Amino acid sequence: MRFYVGFDDTDIVGADRGTGKLARWFEEVLPDGCRPWGVIRHQLLVHPSIPYTSHNSSACVVIDAPDRSFREILIEAAKDHLRRHFLEGSDPGLCVAAEADDLEGLVAHGLACTRRVVAAEEAYAAALGCHLSGHGGTKGGIIGAAAAVGLTAWGWSGRFIGYGRLRELDGEVTVAAIAAEGVQVVSVDRDGQVPAPDDSVLTGGWIRPRLWAGCPVLPLRPLGPGLWQTLDQKERKAQKGPVEAPSLI
Repeated sequence: MRFYVGFDDTDIVGADRGTGKLARWFEEVLPDGCRPWGVIRHQLLVHPSIPYTSHNSSACVVIDAPDRSFREILIEAAKDHLRRHFLEGSDPGLCVAAEADDLEGLVAHGLACTRRVVAAEEAYAAALGCHLSGHGGTKGGIIGAAAAVGLTAWGWSGRFIGYGRLRELDGEVTVAAIAAEGVQVVSVDRDGQVPAPDDSVLTGGWIRPRLWAGCPVLPLRPLGPGLWQTLDQKERKAQKGPVEAPSLI
């Protein structure tokens, strides 16, 4: 059975790790019998009344488990993970749901979090029947954690920050090598060229597929015959202070 584990608001200014890294670390401590499918970063609304460290993003770890009985095991493992990596001053939230759950409320909540300011009460209502909990500070991270699960379940939002061996691919690689990792490549050229298996892709050391139709898809733009470049390039992360705002709890 597939489970979604959402994390948010786990970092502070100047920390050596953010929510994305913490989510990727969770892949390394999964309970026996569980396999990670991928880790997806979601961009939420940036607004003066929403506290955030740099980009107001949350992350979801997608996990394949033997059966439904692993729900509580994964919840406890995720709670322990947050306890071990909690940073004073952060407001971590955790959301855990199964693919078989009724996720319509979480999907609507996730979409709302990309468009407007959302209150904690709305997150709790959206997560009815699923697990949602705060683990420090104001516990405001429950809003983004629930959004991460909802947007991942929706299947048309976010980018993969963890998927198989993609982070090990560097420099210039072939389309076939990327496809071998289970990632579909798609040209965003207006003339609709189709990348060939032997074509080369300049990755810039940064392959981050999008979540499209519930699958990892890497958009490419053509540079010349048999040569492509990933659409998204790594940007230098600007360190911003958290926006002062009233508690949402």
